[in-house]
Amino acid sequence: MIALSLSTLSLAAYFAAAYAQWNWNGRPAWLVPIGILLHFGALALSLIHEGNLRIGVTEAASLFAWQSALLLWLFSFREPIAINGVAVYPLAGLFAIWATLVPSPVSTVQVSEWQVSVHVLMSLLSAGLLTLAAVQSVALAVQDRLLHRHRVAPAGGRMPALQTMERVLFQLIAVGFGLLSLTLLSGLWFVHDWMAQHLAHKTILSITAWLIFGTLLWGRWRHGWRGRTAIRWALAGYVTLILAYFGSKLILEQIFGKHWV
Repeated sequence: MIALSLSTLSLAAYFAAAYAQWNWNGRPAWLVPIGILLHFGALALSLIHEGNLRIGVTEAASLFAWQSALLLWLFSFREPIAINGVAVYPLAGLFAIWATLVPSPVSTVQVSEWQVSVHVLMSLLSAGLLTLAAVQSVALAVQDRLLHRHRVAPAGGRMPALQTMERVLFQLIAVGFGLLSLTLLSGLWFVHDWMAQHLAHKTILSITAWLIFGTLLWGRWRHGWRGRTAIRWALAGYVTLILAYFGSKLILEQIFGKHWV
């Protein structure tokens, strides 16, 4: 009941923050950290049980959303991307409720193992940053389409210049790509037999996502890729990454009855 109360309050705070961002240009900003803290409290009650992790599909979605909300709030102090909270914050609240109402079975992954902790941390950080990059790509696509149609969006005065949006997008992708690289390397500690551990599809899709993001960064550096080309590559990489993680979890948990971080 406590977790449900916390997640419900976080949902209310997130929606209020999104409403404030849309109508009052981010004021009052204190609603965002309140939602993040309440969400964290609900997650803490849901994730850890007697030293074991419970990160099923619903908990993972809530954790990804929480981290995306946190990173967006922090990045907003430096970069003009606060408008993305209109989409990110309500989704984080909805995922918080989902994880509380639909819990997953407890896994046997020990959080006391430092290798597991490092791998999980880097995985979550890379996913959070690349989630923000995907949101930024969608916002950039909307802005680009409106500019090409010579139309002014209702949020036109709230969104930064197109060049600024692109710069922030590639910053997020670059950092997320670096963390994804470290995540794949740290995963070598755990993968001993791809087929026996049912991780072949996850590994292949994760490497494919890594290659897509790497190609995008190379294209930006070598050929100056931007606009719709950058948006397509960024979204393709993110969709592949999400399929690698959540597709693998669905197969492992629903078909094989196994659990993996």
